[in-house]
This record gives sequence, C-alpha cells and structure tokens, in this order.
Amino acid sequence: MTPALQPPAPLRSDVLRVVSLGGLGDVGRNMSAFELNGEILLVDCGVLFPEDSQPGVDLILPGLDYLDDRLNDVVGLVLTHGHEDHIGAVPYLLRRRSDIPVYGSRFTLALLEAKIREHRLRGTAFHSVTERDRVSLGAFECEFLSVTHSIPDAFAVAIRTSVATVLHTGDFKMDQLPLDGRITDLRGFARLGEEGVDLLMVDSTNAEVPGFTALERDVNPALERVFNQAKQKLVVASFASHVHRVQQILDLAALHGRKVCYVGRSMLRNMAIARELGLLQVPGDTLIELNDLERYPDDRVVIVSTGSQGEPLSALSRMSSREHPAVKINPGDTVLLASSLIPGNENSVFRVVNGLVKLGAHVVHKGNALVHVSGHASSGELLHVYNIVAPKNVLPIHGEPRHLVANAELAKATGVPADHVVVAADGDAIDLIAGRARVVGRVDAAYIFVDGSSVGDVSEMELTDRRVLGEEGFISVVAAVNLRTAVLVAGPDLHARGFMEGSEMFSKITEDVRTALEQALDAGADDVHQLRQVARRTVGAWVAKTYRARPMIVPVIIAV
Repeated sequence: MTPALQPPAPLRSDVLRVVSLGGLGDVGRNMSAFELNGEILLVDCGVLFPEDSQPGVDLILPGLDYLDDRLNDVVGLVLTHGHEDHIGAVPYLLRRRSDIPVYGSRFTLALLEAKIREHRLRGTAFHSVTERDRVSLGAFECEFLSVTHSIPDAFAVAIRTSVATVLHTGDFKMDQLPLDGRITDLRGFARLGEEGVDLLMVDSTNAEVPGFTALERDVNPALERVFNQAKQKLVVASFASHVHRVQQILDLAALHGRKVCYVGRSMLRNMAIARELGLLQVPGDTLIELNDLERYPDDRVVIVSTGSQGEPLSALSRMSSREHPAVKINPGDTVLLASSLIPGNENSVFRVVNGLVKLGAHVVHKGNALVHVSGHASSGELLHVYNIVAPKNVLPIHGEPRHLVANAELAKATGVPADHVVVAADGDAIDLIAGRARVVGRVDAAYIFVDGSSVGDVSEMELTDRRVLGEEGFISVVAAVNLRTAVLVAGPDLHARGFMEGSEMFSKITEDVRTALEQALDAGADDVHQLRQVARRTVGAWVAKTYRARPMIVPVIIAV
C-alpha cells in the first residue's frame, strides 16, 4: 500500500531538501529535485516502460505534477547520461516550461535534441559540459565527474551548496579497462571525500550482485566465437545506445569480412550521432544500407538491430514473426542478443526468442554465453566507493526495493551509522539538517501514464478495467424500462466479447435477469442506477458460479 501523503513543512534557509520524483522502487523514471532557498535543481528526468499488466500504456513519467506550482523556481536540469530511464521524460517536462536550462554531455544532449525535434518543442537552452566542469545554477554549484557506464559520456554530479555537499553517482561501474579509455573518476570521488560529502546518492541496481562487474573487454571472446560459428546470416540485437557494444561488432565484422547494416530507427539515429561526435569508429567500407542487403550473401552480412527487450514493434520482434519487410530469418541463421534483461521484460524477450527458434535460428544470449556485461557497479565496487567517499549520510537510488535495501546494508557494513542511511520511496522528502538526513514528509510522485497522445488521463482504475477486458472479456446487458408504469419494455439482451461467446449460453440467465428486473420494478425501483446494479449482481453471480470467471459486466438500462 502506498503511504499517505504528508506534505513536508516549509523549508528553512539552512536546510537542503531532496525529493525523489522517481527511481526509488522501480528500474526507471529516475528523477530527483533538490530545493534550497526557494530554488530547485533537477537531476535526470527519465521514463519507466510499462509491464504487461499496464495495457495500452506507452510510457510512465516521474512525478512531474509536483513541480507544476514551482516551475519558475527551477534553475536547471542536469542529466547524468543518455539512457531513456534518465532522459526520456524531458520533453514532457519542457512542455510545462520550455526554457529550463538543460546540462549534460555532448552525446546525452545530442540524443535529447532528437527527442525535442520529435515533440516539436522550441526555446530549449542546452549547455554541453565535460568532466571536471563546474556550473553555478542559483544556490547550487554542480561539478561533473566522468563515470563508466554502458553508454558513452556518463557523469556523476557533485552538488555543492552553502548547507551541504551531495554526490549523485548516476548509473556507473568501475571498469578499469573501458573500451573508450574513459574511467570512473575515483580521484574526484576521493577528493570530494576529503572535502566532506554530506549525502551520497548511489546507484543500487547491482547491489545484490557479489564481487565486481565484469569488464566490457571480457565479452570479446564470446562475441568472436559467435562470429566464428555463424555460417549464415548474423543478427545482433543490442540497446540502441550501447555504442561500445556496436563498436565491438563493427570491429569483428571487419575482421571476418562481413558488411554491417543497421536496422531500426533509433539504432540508425544513435549510431549516426555517435559517429559524428567521434565516439564510434567505423572501419572503412564496412557499413551498407538496408536496401543493399540483398546484394551480399548471408555469410557476409551482420545486421545490427533494435529489439533486445522484445519490444512488440521493434525490428527483431518483427523478424521473429516474419513481419519485417526486408530481413527474413532462415534456418541456420544466428541471432545474438547482446544485452541483459530489464526487469519486467522477461515474457516479451522470451516470446521473441521462441519465435526465432521456431524459425530455425540459433539464438545466443546472456543466459548461454558471456555476450553482455552489466553497466552497473556490483557490491564490491559499491563498497569501494563508500570507503573512499566516507559519506556522512547515504541515500540508495535507482532500483527496486530489494536493491535499495541491499545497498543500504553495504553502506552500514563500511561504517555509515544505520540512522544515517535512508531507504526511501518515490515521493519522500528528505531534509539534510545539522549533518543528518531524514524523511520529513511525502509529496505526490505517482505514476503519470502516457497513452498515445494522452498524458496523465489514464487512471489505475482504468488500467484495472483494461486488464479485466483483456483477460476475462465482458458481458453487456441491455434493457429498456418505463419507470412511470414500472414495466420492462424490451430485453434484456445479453452479448459477450472475449468470454465464451455464443448466444445459446445466455438462454437461462436471460430469464433470470428479466425476473430480477421485474421484481425490482414491482418493489419500487425508480431509477436506472438501481436497475443496473440488479442486472450486474444477477449476471455476476451466475458467471462466478457457472464458469468461475469474472468478466466485466456492462449493464445498459434505457428509460423510455
């Protein structure tokens, strides 16, 4: 059960408040608001992707409604990196106020600019920063520190104020031999530790995983085996933002004399941006266009595709169902899923895998080969960070409750007092007062559902109705009554969709509904609402007893 809202007291001038608007309890919609002296600094603004239990929903936004009355107090938005769960909701924030200054790395801002164009927004001010840059935004000074992640140009952010210093790690790991040579700035972390970090907000995604996250280079042998064993077409599905993995595929393709073709709009766009910024090096004469694919034999091509998470409209998903217009999967082809499963996507991914296997493809994935490593720090790396930063307070971020709790235990193991480790939830307001962090109230950070062009118009009740319709179907009951004479004029007529469809099944219950309505009219029922309830109860009891099912029952009573 979601805790009740308890708005925090007005903020004093000597207190720094941190409000989580997303990311504490889910792997997604990461967003934090920092408040001091009437000013607000935002860090990240990402989306959460829907699960099967949220039919019709395209995206889930962080708690942007909290900012509606405070938009003019926002001094800036800082982005740690370019993954969707950190930047995907930015256009929806900028719809509310388009001139919020946005700070991030070149690659992050380039990915965001493409989104801004799609949303046809104007007036946005982007500011590119590099590691060790310092930017003053009202009461906040932000220093950007490089971190290694599964996307180029990721940052941790140190936020200095007159009251306290916060280190927000963003998503990170400590790969000591990264493919691009850009390591996590542990020297910067240690320097901040010497200065004094009042609050460490640290990535929790892999807090339950022992040891250290494997190096990106460790994937190379498994990828090379895939290339050596692939005798026909090779399809590689990856995150469209994983430039380092695509670089490995390009290099291996050139080594094995294969041409590479990108498939999927986001893959084409992101790799073009990465190449333009010098983050992706394409071996000469390796890339070909999709239209040129048929000119080459299958054993001389590699298709780099989107769809590693089983997205229904992605290129790989359409290949698995033989619906892709240009790429056909044939027996003997090899498909490599060079990614890890995002929690909640398991069913979608294995649906695609099963479709590919049925077509005769050999499918290689993280479950049967080391073809992907995580972009997040495991417990050994987190312990290392705690020891070099020596924070006074810790707020685990970015993860499900089990991740946050595991991260909190790591902090305590390194000597952070238990009452200085805050395991919070979305909407919690945390104040730093006299060197101590504590939850002082709750604000509204509820899910905001994006359904087509509609934002925030879908409620949990409506989602429940959609689930019932999808799983159990519905039965409609239509009747006409004359309320003045208390006579059933027409009906009832019963119809079903998605539930044991067939008119003959309703013969007995139709008579029962007619009897129940007539009895209610004789007893003095004089409005259609009462009669709808009678019809719903009668049909509902029959369905539950006869079929042990709970379809949606829609009674329509017409007064004539």
